[in-house]
Amino acid sequence: MRSQAIVEFGSPLKELETPTPEPQGTEVLLEIRNAGVCHSDVHIHDGYFDLGGGNKLPMSAIKLPHTLGHEIEGQVVAVGPDAKGVKVGQRYAAFPWIGCGKCPACLRGEENICVGGPRQLGCSNGCPGGYATHVLVPHPKYLIDYGSIDPALGAAYMCSGLTAYAAMKKVGKLGPNDQVLVLGVGGVGMMGVQFAKALFGKGPLAADIDDEKLAAAKKAGAGATYNTKDADAATKLVSDTGGGAYAVVDFVGSEKTFAFASQAVRRGGKVIIVGLFGGAMQMPLPMFPFRAISIGGSMVGSLDDTREMMELVRAGKVDPIPYSKRPLSEANKTLDDLREGKIVGRVVLQP
Repeated sequence: MRSQAIVEFGSPLKELETPTPEPQGTEVLLEIRNAGVCHSDVHIHDGYFDLGGGNKLPMSAIKLPHTLGHEIEGQVVAVGPDAKGVKVGQRYAAFPWIGCGKCPACLRGEENICVGGPRQLGCSNGCPGGYATHVLVPHPKYLIDYGSIDPALGAAYMCSGLTAYAAMKKVGKLGPNDQVLVLGVGGVGMMGVQFAKALFGKGPLAADIDDEKLAAAKKAGAGATYNTKDADAATKLVSDTGGGAYAVVDFVGSEKTFAFASQAVRRGGKVIIVGLFGGAMQMPLPMFPFRAISIGGSMVGSLDDTREMMELVRAGKVDPIPYSKRPLSEANKTLDDLREGKIVGRVVLQP
Protein backbone atom coordinates (compact mmCIF):
# COMPACT_ATOMS: atom_id res chain seq x y z
CA MET A 1 0.00 0.00 0.00
CA ARG A 2 0.99 3.62 -0.54
CA SER A 3 0.38 6.50 1.84
CA GLN A 4 1.11 10.21 2.20
CA ALA A 5 2.53 10.30 5.72
CA ILE A 6 3.91 12.74 8.27
CA VAL A 7 7.55 11.86 8.82
CA GLU A 8 8.35 15.12 10.65
CA PHE A 9 5.82 17.53 12.13
CA GLY A 10 5.62 20.74 10.14
CA SER A 11 7.43 19.26 7.13
CA PRO A 12 5.84 18.12 3.85
CA LEU A 13 4.18 14.72 3.76
CA LYS A 14 6.16 11.97 2.08
CA GLU A 15 4.92 9.03 0.06
CA LEU A 16 5.65 5.73 1.79
CA GLU A 17 5.21 2.20 0.57
CA THR A 18 4.49 -0.46 3.21
CA PRO A 19 3.04 -3.97 3.26
CA THR A 20 -0.72 -4.00 2.73
CA PRO A 21 -2.29 -5.05 6.07
CA GLU A 22 -4.19 -8.31 6.35
CA PRO A 23 -7.40 -8.11 8.43
CA GLN A 24 -7.57 -10.24 11.57
CA GLY A 25 -10.55 -11.12 13.77
CA THR A 26 -13.37 -8.64 13.07
CA GLU A 27 -11.23 -6.28 11.00
CA VAL A 28 -12.19 -5.13 7.51
CA LEU A 29 -9.72 -3.86 4.90
CA LEU A 30 -10.94 -1.03 2.69
CA GLU A 31 -9.31 0.02 -0.55
CA ILE A 32 -9.69 3.79 -0.22
CA ARG A 33 -11.43 5.68 -2.99
CA ASN A 34 -12.04 9.01 -1.20
CA ALA A 35 -10.43 10.81 1.76
CA GLY A 36 -11.60 14.24 2.88
CA VAL A 37 -9.14 16.88 4.12
CA CYS A 38 -10.04 18.51 7.45
CA HIS A 39 -8.67 21.43 9.50
CA SER A 40 -7.80 18.90 12.22
CA ASP A 41 -5.39 17.36 9.72
CA VAL A 42 -3.67 20.74 9.43
CA HIS A 43 -3.16 20.96 13.20
CA ILE A 44 -1.87 17.40 13.48
CA HIS A 45 0.43 18.03 10.51
CA ASP A 46 1.75 21.15 12.25
CA GLY A 47 2.35 19.05 15.37
CA TYR A 48 0.30 21.09 17.85
CA PHE A 49 -2.93 22.86 18.73
CA ASP A 50 -2.72 26.53 19.71
CA LEU A 51 -3.92 27.08 23.30
CA GLY A 52 -3.34 30.85 23.30
CA GLY A 53 -0.79 32.96 25.14
CA GLY A 54 2.07 31.14 23.45
CA ASN A 55 0.93 27.79 24.87
CA LYS A 56 0.64 24.73 22.66
CA LEU A 57 -0.82 21.24 22.92
CA PRO A 58 1.83 19.10 21.21
CA MET A 59 1.02 15.98 19.22
CA SER A 60 3.84 14.09 20.95
CA ALA A 61 1.58 11.09 21.63
CA ILE A 62 1.48 10.37 17.89
CA LYS A 63 4.53 8.44 16.81
CA LEU A 64 5.85 9.04 13.32
CA PRO A 65 5.45 8.18 10.54
CA HIS A 66 1.71 8.79 10.74
CA THR A 67 -0.96 8.74 8.03
CA LEU A 68 -3.59 11.48 8.30
CA GLY A 69 -7.19 11.34 7.10
CA HIS A 70 -10.38 10.57 9.02
CA GLU A 71 -13.00 11.17 6.31
CA ILE A 72 -12.75 7.84 4.51
CA GLU A 73 -14.75 5.97 1.87
CA GLY A 74 -13.74 2.84 0.05
CA GLN A 75 -14.39 -0.67 -1.16
CA VAL A 76 -14.11 -3.80 0.98
CA VAL A 77 -11.26 -5.92 -0.39
CA ALA A 78 -10.67 -8.34 2.52
CA VAL A 79 -12.36 -9.30 5.80
CA GLY A 80 -11.18 -11.02 8.96
CA PRO A 81 -12.61 -14.45 9.86
CA ASP A 82 -14.92 -12.93 12.50
CA ALA A 83 -16.22 -9.99 10.43
CA LYS A 84 -19.91 -10.70 9.86
CA GLY A 85 -22.44 -9.08 7.55
CA VAL A 86 -19.97 -7.52 5.13
CA LYS A 87 -18.81 -8.75 1.74
CA VAL A 88 -15.87 -8.07 -0.52
CA GLY A 89 -16.82 -5.55 -3.19
CA GLN A 90 -19.20 -3.47 -1.07
CA ARG A 91 -18.59 0.29 -0.69
CA TYR A 92 -18.85 2.11 2.64
CA ALA A 93 -17.80 5.21 4.50
CA ALA A 94 -15.84 4.50 7.68
CA PHE A 95 -16.82 5.92 11.08
CA PRO A 96 -13.38 6.99 12.38
CA TRP A 97 -14.12 8.08 15.98
CA ILE A 98 -13.47 4.69 17.53
CA GLY A 99 -12.93 4.30 21.27
CA CYS A 100 -11.54 1.67 23.60
CA GLY A 101 -15.00 0.15 24.13
CA LYS A 102 -14.51 -0.14 27.89
CA CYS A 103 -14.38 3.33 29.48
CA PRO A 104 -17.50 5.09 30.86
CA ALA A 105 -17.84 7.26 27.74
CA CYS A 106 -17.67 4.27 25.39
CA LEU A 107 -20.17 2.33 27.52
CA ARG A 108 -22.57 5.30 27.13
CA GLY A 109 -22.20 5.00 23.36
CA GLU A 110 -19.96 8.07 23.18
CA GLU A 111 -16.84 6.54 21.65
CA ASN A 112 -16.03 9.90 20.08
CA ILE A 113 -15.05 11.24 23.54
CA CYS A 114 -13.33 8.05 24.75
CA VAL A 115 -11.09 8.55 27.79
CA GLY A 116 -9.67 5.03 27.94
CA GLY A 117 -7.53 5.00 24.81
CA PRO A 118 -9.15 6.16 21.56
CA ARG A 119 -8.42 4.37 18.29
CA GLN A 120 -9.46 7.18 15.93
CA LEU A 121 -8.52 6.55 12.32
CA GLY A 122 -5.99 9.15 11.19
CA CYS A 123 -5.97 10.94 14.55
CA SER A 124 -4.70 8.51 17.20
CA ASN A 125 -1.28 6.95 17.63
CA GLY A 126 -0.98 3.67 15.77
CA CYS A 127 -4.20 4.25 13.82
CA PRO A 128 -3.32 5.20 10.23
CA GLY A 129 -5.98 7.04 8.27
CA GLY A 130 -7.19 7.76 4.79
CA TYR A 131 -4.32 9.51 2.99
CA ALA A 132 -3.46 6.08 1.62
CA THR A 133 -4.57 3.34 -0.72
CA HIS A 134 -5.85 1.09 2.12
CA VAL A 135 -7.08 1.31 5.71
CA LEU A 136 -8.03 -1.23 8.38
CA VAL A 137 -11.39 -0.74 10.11
CA PRO A 138 -11.65 -2.67 13.43
CA HIS A 139 -15.25 -3.92 13.06
CA PRO A 140 -18.05 -3.96 10.45
CA LYS A 141 -20.28 -1.87 12.74
CA TYR A 142 -18.10 1.13 11.84
CA LEU A 143 -18.96 0.81 8.14
CA ILE A 144 -21.62 3.33 7.16
CA ASP A 145 -24.09 3.08 4.26
CA TYR A 146 -24.11 6.45 2.49
CA GLY A 147 -26.83 5.57 0.00
CA SER A 148 -26.83 6.90 -3.54
CA ILE A 149 -24.89 10.14 -2.94
CA ASP A 150 -21.46 10.76 -4.45
CA PRO A 151 -19.02 8.56 -2.50
CA ALA A 152 -16.75 11.61 -2.07
CA LEU A 153 -19.52 13.26 -0.06
CA GLY A 154 -20.05 10.01 1.83
CA ALA A 155 -16.47 10.36 3.06
CA ALA A 156 -16.88 14.04 4.00
CA TYR A 157 -19.94 13.31 6.14
CA MET A 158 -17.80 11.24 8.52
CA CYS A 159 -16.30 14.39 10.04
CA SER A 160 -17.54 17.65 8.57
CA GLY A 161 -21.10 16.37 8.34
CA LEU A 162 -21.09 14.55 11.66
CA THR A 163 -19.44 17.43 13.48
CA ALA A 164 -22.05 19.85 12.16
CA TYR A 165 -24.98 17.52 12.86
CA ALA A 166 -23.94 16.74 16.45
CA ALA A 167 -23.29 20.42 17.18
CA MET A 168 -26.71 21.42 15.85
CA LYS A 169 -28.36 18.74 17.99
CA LYS A 170 -26.88 20.49 21.04
CA VAL A 171 -28.81 23.66 20.13
CA GLY A 172 -32.00 21.95 21.27
CA LYS A 173 -35.54 23.10 20.53
CA LEU A 174 -36.00 26.58 19.10
CA GLY A 175 -38.75 29.00 20.02
CA PRO A 176 -40.81 30.64 17.23
CA ASN A 177 -38.48 33.64 16.90
CA ASP A 178 -35.18 32.01 17.89
CA GLN A 179 -32.27 32.23 15.48
CA VAL A 180 -29.13 30.09 15.15
CA LEU A 181 -25.90 31.66 13.95
CA VAL A 182 -23.35 29.57 12.05
CA LEU A 183 -20.03 31.31 12.70
CA GLY A 184 -17.48 30.33 10.06
CA VAL A 185 -18.81 28.85 6.82
CA GLY A 186 -15.90 26.76 5.62
CA GLY A 187 -16.40 23.04 4.92
CA VAL A 188 -17.84 22.17 8.34
CA GLY A 189 -19.79 25.41 8.69
CA MET A 190 -21.44 24.82 5.31
CA MET A 191 -22.55 21.45 6.63
CA GLY A 192 -23.87 23.36 9.66
CA VAL A 193 -26.05 25.48 7.37
CA GLN A 194 -27.51 22.33 5.82
CA PHE A 195 -28.20 20.50 9.07
CA ALA A 196 -29.69 23.60 10.66
CA LYS A 197 -32.17 23.70 7.78
CA ALA A 198 -32.96 20.00 8.20
CA LEU A 199 -33.35 20.10 12.00
CA PHE A 200 -35.00 23.50 12.49
CA GLY A 201 -36.96 23.94 9.29
CA LYS A 202 -35.31 27.24 8.38
CA GLY A 203 -31.95 28.56 7.29
CA PRO A 204 -29.60 29.84 9.98
CA LEU A 205 -27.77 33.14 10.07
CA ALA A 206 -24.17 32.94 8.84
CA ALA A 207 -21.06 34.98 9.64
CA ASP A 208 -17.54 34.86 8.22
CA ILE A 209 -14.67 37.13 7.14
CA ASP A 210 -14.86 35.94 3.53
CA ASP A 211 -17.52 37.38 1.21
CA GLU A 212 -17.16 34.45 -1.20
CA LYS A 213 -17.95 31.96 1.55
CA LEU A 214 -20.84 34.11 2.76
CA ALA A 215 -22.25 34.17 -0.77
CA ALA A 216 -22.02 30.38 -0.89
CA ALA A 217 -23.77 30.14 2.49
CA LYS A 218 -26.54 32.46 1.28
CA LYS A 219 -26.97 30.34 -1.84
CA ALA A 220 -27.12 27.23 0.38
CA GLY A 221 -30.02 28.68 2.39
CA ALA A 222 -28.64 30.96 5.10
CA GLY A 223 -31.31 33.48 6.09
CA ALA A 224 -28.92 36.43 6.44
CA THR A 225 -25.14 36.89 6.36
CA TYR A 226 -22.70 39.10 8.26
CA ASN A 227 -19.05 39.84 7.51
CA THR A 228 -17.30 39.89 10.89
CA LYS A 229 -14.65 42.28 9.55
CA ASP A 230 -17.33 44.98 9.60
CA ALA A 231 -17.08 46.86 12.91
CA ASP A 232 -20.85 47.02 13.32
CA ALA A 233 -21.63 43.42 12.27
CA ALA A 234 -22.44 42.18 15.78
CA THR A 235 -24.52 45.28 16.56
CA LYS A 236 -26.48 44.84 13.34
CA LEU A 237 -27.09 41.15 14.06
CA VAL A 238 -28.37 41.93 17.56
CA SER A 239 -30.66 44.59 16.11
CA ASP A 240 -31.91 42.33 13.30
CA THR A 241 -32.75 39.51 15.72
CA GLY A 242 -34.26 41.58 18.50
CA GLY A 243 -31.54 40.86 21.02
CA GLY A 244 -29.14 38.40 19.46
CA ALA A 245 -29.02 34.79 18.32
CA TYR A 246 -30.35 32.12 20.67
CA ALA A 247 -27.42 29.88 19.75
CA VAL A 248 -24.07 30.62 18.13
CA VAL A 249 -22.26 27.58 16.76
CA ASP A 250 -18.62 28.58 16.30
CA PHE A 251 -17.04 26.42 13.62
CA VAL A 252 -13.75 28.34 13.78
CA GLY A 253 -12.88 28.37 17.48
CA SER A 254 -10.55 31.36 17.56
CA GLU A 255 -10.20 34.25 19.99
CA LYS A 256 -11.78 36.60 17.44
CA THR A 257 -14.73 34.34 16.68
CA PHE A 258 -15.42 33.76 20.38
CA ALA A 259 -15.37 37.53 20.92
CA PHE A 260 -17.92 37.92 18.13
CA ALA A 261 -20.02 35.04 19.45
CA SER A 262 -20.14 36.54 22.94
CA GLN A 263 -21.47 39.78 21.44
CA ALA A 264 -23.93 38.11 19.10
CA VAL A 265 -25.55 35.66 21.56
CA ARG A 266 -28.64 36.87 23.33
CA ARG A 267 -29.31 36.76 27.05
CA GLY A 268 -30.19 33.20 28.03
CA GLY A 269 -28.58 31.82 24.89
CA LYS A 270 -25.71 29.44 24.26
CA VAL A 271 -22.37 29.39 22.48
CA ILE A 272 -21.24 26.02 21.14
CA ILE A 273 -17.55 25.89 20.23
CA VAL A 274 -16.66 23.39 17.54
CA GLY A 275 -13.60 24.71 15.71
CA LEU A 276 -10.03 24.13 16.83
CA PHE A 277 -8.28 27.15 15.33
CA GLY A 278 -6.91 27.99 18.77
CA GLY A 279 -6.34 30.70 21.31
CA ALA A 280 -7.87 31.44 24.70
CA MET A 281 -11.07 33.06 25.92
CA GLN A 282 -11.66 35.66 28.61
CA MET A 283 -14.94 36.70 30.15
CA PRO A 284 -15.71 38.14 33.61
CA LEU A 285 -17.34 35.39 35.67
CA PRO A 286 -20.31 37.53 36.80
CA MET A 287 -21.32 37.81 33.14
CA PHE A 288 -22.32 34.15 33.09
CA PRO A 289 -25.14 34.52 35.63
CA PHE A 290 -25.98 38.11 34.64
CA ARG A 291 -26.45 37.12 31.00
CA ALA A 292 -27.55 33.55 31.81
CA ILE A 293 -25.54 32.24 28.88
CA SER A 294 -23.94 28.83 28.55
CA ILE A 295 -20.71 28.00 26.74
CA GLY A 296 -19.97 24.44 25.73
CA GLY A 297 -17.99 22.35 23.31
CA SER A 298 -18.91 19.76 20.72
CA MET A 299 -16.47 17.11 19.50
CA VAL A 300 -17.58 15.30 16.32
CA GLY A 301 -20.38 12.81 17.14
CA SER A 302 -21.21 9.29 18.20
CA LEU A 303 -21.92 6.22 16.08
CA ASP A 304 -25.64 6.66 16.83
CA ASP A 305 -25.40 10.31 15.73
CA THR A 306 -23.80 9.11 12.50
CA ARG A 307 -26.62 6.69 11.78
CA GLU A 308 -29.23 9.38 12.48
CA MET A 309 -27.40 11.85 10.26
CA MET A 310 -27.13 9.41 7.37
CA GLU A 311 -30.86 8.70 7.52
CA LEU A 312 -31.41 12.39 6.73
CA VAL A 313 -28.77 12.28 3.99
CA ARG A 314 -30.13 9.13 2.34
CA ALA A 315 -33.64 10.58 2.47
CA GLY A 316 -32.45 13.59 0.46
CA LYS A 317 -33.15 16.07 3.28
CA VAL A 318 -29.64 17.55 3.21
CA ASP A 319 -28.29 19.45 0.22
CA PRO A 320 -24.67 18.72 -0.74
CA ILE A 321 -22.04 21.28 0.15
CA PRO A 322 -19.52 22.53 -2.46
CA TYR A 323 -16.68 20.04 -2.85
CA SER A 324 -13.90 19.20 -5.23
CA LYS A 325 -11.67 16.22 -5.90
CA ARG A 326 -7.90 16.05 -6.15
CA PRO A 327 -5.41 13.21 -6.51
CA LEU A 328 -3.80 11.93 -3.32
CA SER A 329 -0.47 13.26 -4.61
CA GLU A 330 -1.81 16.79 -3.96
CA ALA A 331 -2.22 16.20 -0.22
CA ASN A 332 0.51 18.70 0.69
CA LYS A 333 -0.91 21.41 -1.57
CA THR A 334 -4.39 20.81 -0.16
CA LEU A 335 -3.22 21.14 3.44
CA ASP A 336 -1.46 24.40 2.52
CA ASP A 337 -4.56 25.72 0.74
CA LEU A 338 -6.72 24.87 3.73
CA ARG A 339 -4.21 26.46 6.10
CA GLU A 340 -4.34 29.66 4.05
CA GLY A 341 -8.15 29.75 3.83
CA LYS A 342 -8.27 29.18 0.06
CA ILE A 343 -10.82 26.34 0.05
CA VAL A 344 -14.59 26.78 -0.18
CA GLY A 345 -16.43 23.69 1.01
CA ARG A 346 -14.42 20.46 1.06
CA VAL A 347 -11.56 18.87 -0.87
CA VAL A 348 -11.53 15.09 -1.17
CA LEU A 349 -8.34 13.23 -2.09
CA GLN A 350 -8.46 10.19 -4.34
CA PRO A 351 -5.62 7.63 -4.51
